[in-house]
Amino acid sequence: MTTGSSSSDHPPLSRHDRPSRLPELCLLERLIRRGAPALRSRVLARVEDKEGWLPVYGLELGSLNPTAPVLLLCGGVHGIERIGTQLLLAQLDTLLQRLRWDLSLQQLLQQVRIVLCPLLNPVGMVRGWRCNGNGVDLMRNAPVTAEQPGPWPVSGHRLGRWLPWYRGEPGQPMETEAQALCTLVEEQLATAPFTLALDCHSGFGLRDRVWFPYSGRRQLLEHAAELHALCRLFERSHPHHPYLFEPQHHHYRTHGDLWDHLYQRHRQHQDSVFLPLTLEMGSWLWVKKNLRQVTSYTGLFNPLVPHRHQRTLRRHQLLLDFLLRAVNAWQHWLPTEAHRRHHQRRAERRWGTP
Repeated sequence: MTTGSSSSDHPPLSRHDRPSRLPELCLLERLIRRGAPALRSRVLARVEDKEGWLPVYGLELGSLNPTAPVLLLCGGVHGIERIGTQLLLAQLDTLLQRLRWDLSLQQLLQQVRIVLCPLLNPVGMVRGWRCNGNGVDLMRNAPVTAEQPGPWPVSGHRLGRWLPWYRGEPGQPMETEAQALCTLVEEQLATAPFTLALDCHSGFGLRDRVWFPYSGRRQLLEHAAELHALCRLFERSHPHHPYLFEPQHHHYRTHGDLWDHLYQRHRQHQDSVFLPLTLEMGSWLWVKKNLRQVTSYTGLFNPLVPHRHQRTLRRHQLLLDFLLRAVNAWQHWLPTEAHRRHHQRRAERRWGTP
């Protein structure tokens, strides 16, 4: 069962149990203690596991100015995809180490705020599930209905929690974890002039992909021009990068995508720029190089060989560092109205409906 409140009848999962059952949460809490007071933390929600309660943490690092631009990093939406959480924890560890001596990083973080939710679905991760403790796929849980959805049941369904990709009961509020993420994001969007989000996942394809909305419709997001400018900036800065930038709907359309939901709500209420991205690490490449992973559900979504795991953590540091610097310099590369039409046309040619 997943819920948003704690209870004296269900104590938190003991620290004795955590290292073996959820080492990612142990590492996260060590980083919180080590990074304080520069690293600010709070519990966004508490969710119930059969042996106790687990926290969903929200972290902030950098500027306290509510109008500072924001880089928002999220992981662990699907509990089985541990590598996304591990990647963000490795990046946070690096940032905290560098803050001790790196004057340029100290100066950058006076201008930018990094907001993290590195482990959104701790119960799913403890149990080795894609879904949360209620059997709901958090990335199919938002109140968004896809236009011409992809193959059933991958696109999301309401048949029952016994089948993966379950959206939840119709008419019910979003799951506690999904609501916690939406609240965290919308708190930042309320005051930040520019917000860039990266949600880390794994499990699709032989390439690393950076996806963006929409997931539920065959349409480019309204900030396609700004996104194209960001992609060109990255490609010119790092011409040998491994990523494929594309809208998710090029592959399949899904109900209930949280980032579609957040982006649409933001468009209705605010004029600031919000660019939500998803890093989809191509886990089929890990399986291809180690066919024994086919026999392991965990191995379908995570690199199991130690040197490949380390390589994966190194591989994406370049992207994360670039995004941080791009957020800091957003006013220098974001297209003006005169250049926006050019980027819009280029985006339509590059990412128009295939």
